[in-house]
Amino acid sequence: MHSPGDRWMIYGPCEYVPPTEIEIVERRSRIPLDENEGIYVRDIKKGSVTSIVGKSYMLAPNEELWEKDLPDVVEKLLGVQNRVKSRVVTYRVPHNSCVQIYDYKEKKSRISLGPALVMLGPDEHFTVLSLSGGKPKEPHRIKALELKLGPDFMTDIVVVETMDHANLSLRLSYNWHFNAKDEQRLFQVPDFVGDACKAIASRVRGAVASVPFDVFHKKSARIIREAVFGLDEKGSIRDSYHFEANGLEITNIDIQAVEPVDQRTRESLQKSVQLAIEITTKSQEARARHEAERLEQEAKGKLERQRIVDDVKIEEKRKELIALQIESAHIEAAGQSTAEAKAKAAVASIEGAAAVAQAELLSEASQTEADMDLDIMRQRQEINLEHRRQLTELEISKSQELAAVEAEKFKSIVDAIGADTIRAIAQAGPEMQAKLLQGLGLKSFLITDGNSPINLFNTAQGLVGANQ
Repeated sequence: MHSPGDRWMIYGPCEYVPPTEIEIVERRSRIPLDENEGIYVRDIKKGSVTSIVGKSYMLAPNEELWEKDLPDVVEKLLGVQNRVKSRVVTYRVPHNSCVQIYDYKEKKSRISLGPALVMLGPDEHFTVLSLSGGKPKEPHRIKALELKLGPDFMTDIVVVETMDHANLSLRLSYNWHFNAKDEQRLFQVPDFVGDACKAIASRVRGAVASVPFDVFHKKSARIIREAVFGLDEKGSIRDSYHFEANGLEITNIDIQAVEPVDQRTRESLQKSVQLAIEITTKSQEARARHEAERLEQEAKGKLERQRIVDDVKIEEKRKELIALQIESAHIEAAGQSTAEAKAKAAVASIEGAAAVAQAELLSEASQTEADMDLDIMRQRQEINLEHRRQLTELEISKSQELAAVEAEKFKSIVDAIGADTIRAIAQAGPEMQAKLLQGLGLKSFLITDGNSPINLFNTAQGLVGANQ
């Protein structure tokens, strides 16, 4: 027997004719569920809610389906159209990612590492990550349910000021990953992107503020890496920067761009580049000139030594000739006729041999001198050709770098002017264009479209020549 207000169920198959006092409230069927599906069931007597997963289920008389409401941001991130709220909420955690689920009834959280399928209990909710994004980083730009463990990279723009008050905009890229050994630390920092970028930016600003612009321009990579990673006991730069709070590790820093913020710094950078090119050009010219002079002096020294050696040989032959002449005189004194004949013959023979030897020595000296002159001329021509080639390469390098500087300058001017200002200049008359250009502080400006190509390289050279 049932009392008034009782609820009960009659299970089929059967036929049932209810009395007039009985009201049929609902017709129920068994709910089939897959192993990855579930429903929320509420006990209307106790008020407790449970989840039934992985089996077909028939609701008891005192049970009903319970609808689980989720925040709008979670509904959007789940991406499920027309979600059945009485069904257990599931989420597939991607590989190398994790999600945090908080139980408001038990007041504890659990972390699930992917790849995995997460199923929410009646009192559980996802921890929504609100991360910084953009360049430079702005808070609450990215919403996500899963935390990617990396390796990955993030990019930030940091404005710094050197010791001599040069303002620079640095575009930095950081490689990072999480150390997942201690899972509970992964969600300790709600916005790990913003906190990491702020910490790194603070170190970079402090390091750059202690050096002048010229030093930072030459050693920017080492200064930034040393500021972020620090030095070990041996004075070498460490390999990574570790955040103890959440296990985040920064493994590398890439300087993508260094751009001056104000015009004064940009002009100083341009002058520094031009001065470096001029110093390199003069240094190579002086080195080539010194090498040519050295080779010429070596050739002259060799020629002078050869001349001295030849003179010594000639003097030795002359000494032998004089000795023979004296001997001939003695022979002549010993016997007039015989000695005279012998002496004449000997003198003639000696003089002939001496003349032949002297002629050979003179020929060798002339040949040596001619060879040395030819070698000196050949070396001088090679040095001149190498000098001209280096000058030509320097001029080409100088022109290319100046063209790159002017192109960057032109791009910066166009970016600073803006598309709307350029459009206004293009549509205005000549007088209005002149006034607009004068108001913008521009001496010259060129506007064209994609149908009329121009030679920007020659244009940049003309502008450089005009400024000089």
